[in-house]
Amino acid sequence: MFTIIKRRELNPTVTELCIHAPLIAKKAKAGQFIIVRAKEDSERIPLTIAGFDREAGTVSIIFQVVGAGTMQLNSLKEGEAVHDFVGPLGKATEIEGLKNVCVVGGGVGCAIALPIARELHEQGCVVHSVVGFRSKDLLILEDEFKACSDELRIMTDDGSYGTKGVVTAALDELVAAGNQYDLVITIGPLIMMKFVVKTCQKHGLKSI
Repeated sequence: MFTIIKRRELNPTVTELCIHAPLIAKKAKAGQFIIVRAKEDSERIPLTIAGFDREAGTVSIIFQVVGAGTMQLNSLKEGEAVHDFVGPLGKATEIEGLKNVCVVGGGVGCAIALPIARELHEQGCVVHSVVGFRSKDLLILEDEFKACSDELRIMTDDGSYGTKGVVTAALDELVAAGNQYDLVITIGPLIMMKFVVKTCQKHGLKSI
């Protein structure tokens, strides 16, 4: 039984579920994913592990409601269980030995960026985080990023929260302030990642 221990609505279309899965929690690493199926006849959905607590035996997933499968997943309440929860799958993000990293997340991609930022912070790395959203009402995980970032920049397209502008503007500012990064890790919309990579190339920074 993969019971939903906690349910949290991060914004009108994004939900976090904390699920009791001790065997997965025991082995999970940042960057890995699970396959979840809400009900017996639901489609299989791959979701990056957004967080885990080995002691509590829980794994968190964050998803955006975009189709039938995620609508069924979103219909489940605390105390109910998902039908299938398989993992951890995939290759963990390679972060060993890094000393200074900038993590750049966009939209719901921040759910994938967070566990990487958190694990970097826990291994003693200096972590600067830049997160971007279209507007304040789509903002997610601000407190969680604050807890694991030495510096956090929040950008919104419309200026309704944080600083108005795109994530690459914040990255330019951080580099101009003298920050040097071993690696810039970016996760979000394709167009955002494209311009983060271009910005890194301009500054001679390695990106993934």
